[in-house]
Amino acid sequence: MTTFDDREKAFETKYAHDQEMQFRAEARRNKLLGLWAAELMGKTGDDADAYAREVVKADFEEAGHEDVVRKVAGDLGDKADPDTIREKMAALMIEAKAQLMKETN
Repeated sequence: MTTFDDREKAFETKYAHDQEMQFRAEARRNKLLGLWAAELMGKTGDDADAYAREVVKADFEEAGHEDVVRKVAGDLGDKADPDTIREKMAALMIEAKAQLMKETN
């Protein structure tokens, strides 16, 4: 193999790793969002965990995160509007990435 081939393989490996980490961070964010929303709805324990899993699954309906926003906004009703949910998602993404970085170190 040439140096060029080695570099190309390294870039492909890094890209795959970055994509996996992004997927894991989004799934973690959605779980944290589900737990936050469950708390607002008065759910605890297994019920809260089950709801968080539903939120994670909702992200597979379409590309982007609006499917998650719609689900949580619909479930929360007047307890949180979509803009509040988006703000919470942004904050939780930072937390999710920090948790993942701590786990991989």
